[in-house]
Amino acid sequence: MSTLLLVHAHPDDEAIMTGGVMMKAVDAGHRVVLVTATRGEVGEISNMDEATSRPRLAEIRTEELRRAGEILGVDRQVFLDYRDSGMRGTGDNENPASFHQAPLAEAAERLAKLLRAERPEVVVTYDPTGTYFHPDHVKAHHVTDAALDLLKAEGWEPRKLYWYGIPRSYVAVMAERMAAAGQPNPFADIPGIGVPDEWLTTVVDVSPYLDRKKDAFRAHLSQNSPDSFFLNTPEDEFRQAFSREFYQLARGELGSPQPEPDMFAGIAG
Repeated sequence: MSTLLLVHAHPDDEAIMTGGVMMKAVDAGHRVVLVTATRGEVGEISNMDEATSRPRLAEIRTEELRRAGEILGVDRQVFLDYRDSGMRGTGDNENPASFHQAPLAEAAERLAKLLRAERPEVVVTYDPTGTYFHPDHVKAHHVTDAALDLLKAEGWEPRKLYWYGIPRSYVAVMAERMAAAGQPNPFADIPGIGVPDEWLTTVVDVSPYLDRKKDAFRAHLSQNSPDSFFLNTPEDEFRQAFSREFYQLARGELGSPQPEPDMFAGIAG
């Protein structure tokens, strides 16, 4: 049995970004380990009363992640137990308990302990931009990189490290398609989002898992904004937008000609 280990920043990131490859790995008989850096304490609250839910949002989102993990087939879910840093430019970025402020060596060692225990063949996290420049996503990228450097110095490393990415062509096409459908552009407030298409080495068809992927995100009730692009996109546009997940191989070797169709290509067991 091979293992897929994913490093995410907050509860719900796993469902939206990597839910498809997680379920595909489970169906192929692989072990799936989900590492989440924070409990999303300062996230926006939807479908709940702000006054009563804000003080216990970490607890709420922890339980939501547990339920989403059941849908996705997660074998082990672990928190690094840092505080949510909030969006760019907010005061929460400066909180000394936040993931953003955590010393890199300390956070890397926390993750390295999990990597030593699990010895995953495949590791997944964000690209250097954190996909959409969130401080915790960017920090997850750097912490994963530093932790893998520690393990490499000890004589071990995973067969592959992937960065989740959004192709720039996809950003442009979805903006056009959503405009034609009379829907808002989900990327309008994120200038610079997306990576050059040629950087993306691995394109995974996750269309068989789309309904369960949506169910996993629905489990994150506190984050289910009525305006959510993920939940409110017309069905045809939703399938166009989310039927594939895109990744860049950052360490290791491809297991098939590019674009590689599966993260475990070339890995036996």
